[in-house]
Order: sequence, then C-alpha cells, then structure tokens
Amino acid sequence: MSKHAVVSQILPFSCVDGPGSRLVIFLQGCNYQCKNCHNPHTISLCDACGDCIDSCPEQALSLIHSQAMPLPQLRSQEMLLHGDLIPVNHSPSSSQSKPHIVWDSTKCSQCDTCITVCPRQSTPKTSHYSVEQMLEVIYGQRHFINGITLSGGEASLQLPFIIELFSAIKSSEHLSHLSCMLDTNGSLSSTGWHKLLPFLDGAMVDLKAWQQDTHHYITGRDNHSVFTSIELLVQHNKLYEVRLLHIPGITDYEHDIDALGGYLSNLPTETRVKLNAFHHHGVKGIGSTWPQCTQADIARLANQLTQRGVTNIVLPSLYI
Repeated sequence: MSKHAVVSQILPFSCVDGPGSRLVIFLQGCNYQCKNCHNPHTISLCDACGDCIDSCPEQALSLIHSQAMPLPQLRSQEMLLHGDLIPVNHSPSSSQSKPHIVWDSTKCSQCDTCITVCPRQSTPKTSHYSVEQMLEVIYGQRHFINGITLSGGEASLQLPFIIELFSAIKSSEHLSHLSCMLDTNGSLSSTGWHKLLPFLDGAMVDLKAWQQDTHHYITGRDNHSVFTSIELLVQHNKLYEVRLLHIPGITDYEHDIDALGGYLSNLPTETRVKLNAFHHHGVKGIGSTWPQCTQADIARLANQLTQRGVTNIVLPSLYI
C-alpha cells in the first residue's frame, strides 16, 4: 500500500530551498518546540477536537468519521496551491479511519481563525496525500523546476513517505532529472539517514545553537543528533547547507565564535553556510519579544566567520 503524508503546504516555486527552482512540500508536525518558530501552527497535528468548526466564518471546516480522507475541494480538476493552479486528476486518499477535520480550500479566506482558537495551536488546513497523488502534482510542474524539497515542520518524522516518494522520482522516466532534497532540523537517527541516503541528493540542516543548553532553551531538545547528522551527511557527500538563524543576544554563535568558526571551516568547501536573520513574523510567545536581527548583525557575524576561515557563506535575501 502506498505511503501517505500530512501536508501543510505545497509551494510550487522556490529559489531559497535548495539549488535552482524547486517545488517545496511542507509536511505537518515537528519534534522541536522552538520559541522562535515562524510557523508554530505546523508543530502539532490536528486531533480533530472540532473546536474550530463553529468558529470558521466561511464554514470551510467539517468533521467526518468515515474512512475516506478527501483532499481539498477541487476547482474544475485543479488544485489551488497558494495562488497557483496545478492540474490534478486523482481520487481521494483513504489512509485513515479516525475522525478528522476536512478543510474546503475553495471556501477558505485564510483568516486563520481556526488556528487562533485551536487549543493545540495547530491547523486543520492540511491535506493527506498518497505518494501517487503527490507524484501527479510534481508531474504537472516537472518542466518548470529543478527539483523537489521536503520541509516542515520536521519532514523526517514522515520518513516512510519521503523514501517512497524520492524512490519513485528516481525511478521515473519523466521525473528522474529532478534532484531530491531535505530541509531538516537534524534530529533523524543514523538508521533513518541510511534508509534515505540512496534516494537523497542533499540536505539542508539547521544548527540552531552551538551549546547544548542554548539549543535546549530555544528548541526543547539537545543538539547531539544535529552534529551526528552533519557528520554522517559529510561522509556521504550529501550535506548541501548548514543554516544558522541568528537571534542577537539569544543564539550563542558570537559567544562561541572560535569554536563555531573552527567547526564550520572544516566542512567541505562546497557546503554552504547560510545565515538567516530572525524576525517576528509568525512568532508567538516569548520569542516575539526577542530582538530582531538586522543587516548589521548579520554582517558582523559573517565577518567573524570569514576571519576564522569559513568561506562559502550565503547572506539573507530578506530583512524584515
């Protein structure tokens, strides 16, 4: 039976999620609880409590108990993907028998009332895709993209789906030219990586802090697995990028700049070190009180890393 995934968003075109133009699939669910998360609604999975249904001003949500797990309502056999219409022609998936919330994207006004009232701060605006259904979406975009990136949430939590999808892409006559990338927090086990590596072209890994205590404060987890993942990916020539999200006064990059710089300078020269600037957009709770990162903050960090031998530094394309 085909594997299924809970998808929060499909972005038809992106130039910041791997090499070239990419179709990005954001999977729902994350094992981190980052205080600085820009998309906190992607952390928890909807438990179908139903609190959001009556609150929806557009009546775009409903609770069903049948086995069928429909995809969002279609408009003339086209699926709305954040303003872009991608032709599809498939029947609903039937991967679950539990009660679940059905979201009608044709009625939704994106007011996010459902997220506001959710006791789990989750979203019912997700879709369930089989591998075959996702391949149809990719097939419709194949002439316009260089590859596929799986992101999240934390995409590796739905590893069986990723493996089957990437394997199908690699074996497809029409899709095998597409590169398959993973954007991850680095928490995947070595066993999981070894299952994925045969079908993976590269990974972008977040290094959210250098010290264990700082990483735990920001994410709720330590970073042992992050360093293990980076080392494993380097060994297999699959580490495309290490990402640093700079939060002035919170992340410890500058405090531990000698150790950080030495570590990053020893990575393969082709591995990108991407600096991202923290901003408040979408952030809830204490993270929304943290200082935003300015262009000057990034320039200072980049200069400190350069002085310590880090060469392949990529600066943010956007400051908010």
